[in-house]
Amino acid sequence: MSDEKSMDLNDIPILLRRRIEAMMLKHVLDVITERSGREEAEAVIGAACSKSAIEQGQMLAEELGHAPDLTDFAAIQPAWTREDALRIETVEMSEEKMDFNVVKCRYAEMYQEMGLGDIGHLLSCNRDGDFCIGYNPEIEMTRTQTIMKGASHCDFRYRMKKEA
Repeated sequence: MSDEKSMDLNDIPILLRRRIEAMMLKHVLDVITERSGREEAEAVIGAACSKSAIEQGQMLAEELGHAPDLTDFAAIQPAWTREDALRIETVEMSEEKMDFNVVKCRYAEMYQEMGLGDIGHLLSCNRDGDFCIGYNPEIEMTRTQTIMKGASHCDFRYRMKKEA
């Protein structure tokens, strides 16, 4: 028997993980489309990716052992930018705000190359806000545009929700 260590998902770049997921989800999309139509196929893919993003957020929050704030969130940002997956221009970073623009997105490029550009928002973009639900529902994300949908950049704006 060999001495095998269990692989930590954090060892695999997120861009590669999304490629592997997309390779499988493309077939799932095709099968559901054949059986139930494109609208249902996209709804299922979107729901599955949402559930996955929330779960990943919860797992990362549990590793911290406290309710994450924007400082913690900024500390994990390199996981998404690894291997030049995203090129980011910072607008403002503080304990209350985390504002940045993504000016290059290899995720969008990859989905286009795979013939999945029309559902790239389901595979990646929609995960961003859902991740916050699992990571810390007190973190609020606003974004008005994405490269995936044809904009020049993605405008990410994160805030800690204010107490009532």
